[in-house]
Amino acid sequence: MVDAILSPILEQLTSMAVEEAKEQVRLVTGVGKEVKKLTSNLRVIQAVLNDAEKRQIKEETVRLWLDQLRDACYDMEDVLGEWNTARLKLQIDGVDDHENDALVPKKKVCSFFPAASCFACKPLVLRRDIALKIKEINETLDDIAKQKDMFGFAVNVIKRTERADQRVPSISSIDESEIFGRQKEKKELVNRLLCESSKEQKGPSIISLVGMGGIGKTTLAQFAYNNGDVEKNFEKRIWVCVSDPFDEFRIARAIIEALTDSAPNVGEFQSLMQNVGKHVAGKKVLLVLDDVWNEDYSKWEPFYNCLKSGFHGSKILITTRKETVARIMGSTHVISVNVLSEMECWSVFQSLAISGKTIGKRENLEKIGREIVKKCKGLPLAAKTIASLLRSKNTEKEWQNILESEIWELEAIEKGLLAPLLLSYKELPSKVKRCFSYCAIFPKDYEIRKHKLIELWMAQGYLSEKGAKEMEDIGKEYFNILATRSFFQDFKKDDDGEIYKCKMHDIVHDFAQYLCRNECLTVEIHSGEELAISSFGEKKILHLLLTLRTGASVPISIWGNVKGLRGLRSLLVKSDEYSWSSEVLPQLFDKLTCLRALKLKVGDRWSSVNDIKEIPTNIEKLLHLKYLNLKGQKKIEKLPETLCELYNLERLNVDDCENLRELPRGIGKLRKLMYLDNVGTDSLRYLPAGIGELIRLRRVREFVVGGGYDRACSLGSLKKLNFLQQCGIRGLGGVSDAGEAARAELEKKKNLFDLELDFDHLRDGDEERDGDEEQVWRRENEEDEDERLLEALGSPPNLKRLEIYQYRGRRNVVPINWFMSLTNLRDLSIVRCRNCEHLPPLGKLPSLEDLYIAGMKSVKRVGNEFLGVESDTDGSSVIAFPKLKKLLFRNMEELEEWDFGTAIKGEIIIMPRLSSLAIWSCRKLKAPADHLLQKSTLQSLVINGCPILAERFRKETGEDWPKIRHIPKIIITSLDG
Repeated sequence: MVDAILSPILEQLTSMAVEEAKEQVRLVTGVGKEVKKLTSNLRVIQAVLNDAEKRQIKEETVRLWLDQLRDACYDMEDVLGEWNTARLKLQIDGVDDHENDALVPKKKVCSFFPAASCFACKPLVLRRDIALKIKEINETLDDIAKQKDMFGFAVNVIKRTERADQRVPSISSIDESEIFGRQKEKKELVNRLLCESSKEQKGPSIISLVGMGGIGKTTLAQFAYNNGDVEKNFEKRIWVCVSDPFDEFRIARAIIEALTDSAPNVGEFQSLMQNVGKHVAGKKVLLVLDDVWNEDYSKWEPFYNCLKSGFHGSKILITTRKETVARIMGSTHVISVNVLSEMECWSVFQSLAISGKTIGKRENLEKIGREIVKKCKGLPLAAKTIASLLRSKNTEKEWQNILESEIWELEAIEKGLLAPLLLSYKELPSKVKRCFSYCAIFPKDYEIRKHKLIELWMAQGYLSEKGAKEMEDIGKEYFNILATRSFFQDFKKDDDGEIYKCKMHDIVHDFAQYLCRNECLTVEIHSGEELAISSFGEKKILHLLLTLRTGASVPISIWGNVKGLRGLRSLLVKSDEYSWSSEVLPQLFDKLTCLRALKLKVGDRWSSVNDIKEIPTNIEKLLHLKYLNLKGQKKIEKLPETLCELYNLERLNVDDCENLRELPRGIGKLRKLMYLDNVGTDSLRYLPAGIGELIRLRRVREFVVGGGYDRACSLGSLKKLNFLQQCGIRGLGGVSDAGEAARAELEKKKNLFDLELDFDHLRDGDEERDGDEEQVWRRENEEDEDERLLEALGSPPNLKRLEIYQYRGRRNVVPINWFMSLTNLRDLSIVRCRNCEHLPPLGKLPSLEDLYIAGMKSVKRVGNEFLGVESDTDGSSVIAFPKLKKLLFRNMEELEEWDFGTAIKGEIIIMPRLSSLAIWSCRKLKAPADHLLQKSTLQSLVINGCPILAERFRKETGEDWPKIRHIPKIIITSLDG
């Protein structure tokens, strides 16, 4: 783990030498000698880390030595961050804050880096305290280097080339859901859940799955929970991951949420219990409590008592590693989940490690593989983990090395599970190791969103750009490596088969905590409780996930008095209605100056009584900050100018800050900013002109133009932003200069794949926007102006998603000259374009899969023009909408006819892949095109708020019911949606 921190530091020292040589910088007196010594110390220590990290598991003194080294590395990361920030500040501002620092001679300076030569200097002044900090760290490393000699570590002379971006096998093939073996346990468990309880039993019967961690209890419980017969037998099924410690509040809230499909609005435990009792009363309920550790009956008793109000035959299924827990909870039946047989364990192993390899390789590797399986001791997680590691290894030597590894002798954690996890972990590239250990910040059974996880990795500096590769793409590669090695599981995938959510097995979570020495902490505080200093113990906490429920309390003194928090690098706070006093944030910013990620997100609720009112000006002290998330803070009206001193900021999220009226004028100083998330900031009248200088921007969710302010950015400010990938442009209705649109040069933005164009009009000055979205600011010739503006904007060549709102032209809502560029377009929305009388020829778009058309008030008929194909002349077929899968028409108030084919002479194939058709609030529509309804590909038809259609397609009795009855999913209602 320490090598994963140390290696990037050495890389950074080398890269800084190169950069400073290019810039011909001036250095603080004496710092060159110290950094040269620092580099030497680190390399000497790095040479023995391999042996030290192997011995730490059995030798406490070695572990303490590594802890010292790790802390020194973290301090060094902070100092290098300060150094880089000082250099960046000079580049941006042109002056240094400390003009009186001692300087080396102005003419030339000898570099302290061995590979660099002397170079002329530009006037760069580094802070004296940076040099002093480097000197202090060197003194610490001197002591650490001397101590290493006492241990007699073996020097690692093997040079290993790491490739974190190596090609990894497909994740779908290892997303293993099958249970190998366990036939007896499966049958017994399902029978126990279905059998009638004894009439004498007053409460729900309790069934326990008991066994050592990682041997399939949760998987068995999931099998039973999702079993069709079991599902039919219970009115309500509730799944709660308990884990250690036993959190009564969280469990109660989870039960209520499962019963009511909404979060409870009470905070007192007794009220929660009453709620549980009320909602289970008279219902036959199955409650699954997964991973129970609690041996205190007094904590369990209130739950059991309130569940007694359930219908006779209700059941509680628990999984636990301890048989004593099963007895304390009063289990009526205990099913022991033992280790797998060697044959069953081999089935798990070979399905992952050997499947897919050629027959010749299989025969050579099978003998070694069976010996490895014996070492897995019948533990499914062990077999799965080691098999996932071996999937990418194809030689007998590689397999033999794993078989003969001394790590198999370790039995420090979970009676053998540590060995396969460590083997797989050791094979990870160093940067991926840090990414994995960071996952310990999440609580057990937490659903991890992949893109959110990657954002946090970026904030910690675990991802770095490599040539043309984006950091997010590198993050996806690291995620895939961890997924293929079975560090993640329970994947959820989108329509494209991409993972967007996952979980960690609880044993893998324990392993991550073990690796990071409990540097990651999750704390949840409930109503009437106070965050106590004792929550943190004496450990140095680097990453804290803090959930504050309504009525929770956090004393200001926490941030200043807890020594272990001062090096905090992640503070992720989610609050329901936590009261942020005006003193809390200034104290927090004053003390937590090492933060890289700060999230002060508001939970999903309507009230904003206790939201943050303003961001303190001393936020500038968070000079390392890369990630700032203020999502949902409804009371913030502006951000301080001092925020622009955060030169390392890469991501700013102000989504749903609905009263935010302006961003800092100096935002152009945030040269590293890549992501500006500002959806739901309707009060934001403009973006500052400096936004056009942020050439690293990848995403601006709402690029607000105009607004009548002389300090506002113009549409032409987009010109330099050639790395943009996602952009939503608001306020186009206030732009009358087509030349300004042309200066944006959208057609040159090859990276832009997601574009929203909103032709709303933002009024000048401080006037309020018109609240009625249907009443749009009108100008002379507005229809012609919008048409000219849209054509002048040009089409980005690689768009995949396009949304157009409130366009006021009568024609060409998608300009004809755009169609040649939209060959990759997959998702298109056209909304509230009230003057357009005809739909554009969208059938021409070869890649379109999802089409949403709404609020087109002037469209009365959909006909052949929509298909965008000419009638056939040579007898061959033509395809309109060749890839379209989903089509939705909504709020088409005047639409009466929808018909294809009246003027077609040859054969035209229309929407051959259509699977979902939805028609909402089209009250005058008589019928959709018959051709679409009769498609065998159509799987879903939804008709909502269309009275004529509802009558015609009424089940069994409607005149057109025979046309649709073959469709698997049909939802028809006359109500408006």
